[in-house]
Amino acid sequence: MKDERPFAFAGLWESWHDDEVRSCAILTTQANELVRVVHERMPVILPAEDYEAWLDPEAEREELVSLLRPYPGDDLETFPVSRFVNSPRNNDERCVEPAA
Repeated sequence: MKDERPFAFAGLWESWHDDEVRSCAILTTQANELVRVVHERMPVILPAEDYEAWLDPEAEREELVSLLRPYPGDDLETFPVSRFVNSPRNNDERCVEPAA
């Protein structure tokens, strides 16, 4: 986010077999104009005003599906990062430092 405020992805969580298996997924949508130069898909970023609807177990399917849209590129900031981010073993602040 350009303003560096926290944000949320739309996701699903499920437990099966009496909590023996827990799984989760981040939902994606078509990429907005900013992300499209890198990839055709992007995570669904939920605006703060949609958090309550997304988390409502009584919400109608149609309402939830309407939230699965690209987040406006005008509110996002991008910058190149190093190849350090490409390894799943790397999980620290260097993953999001601007490339030199």
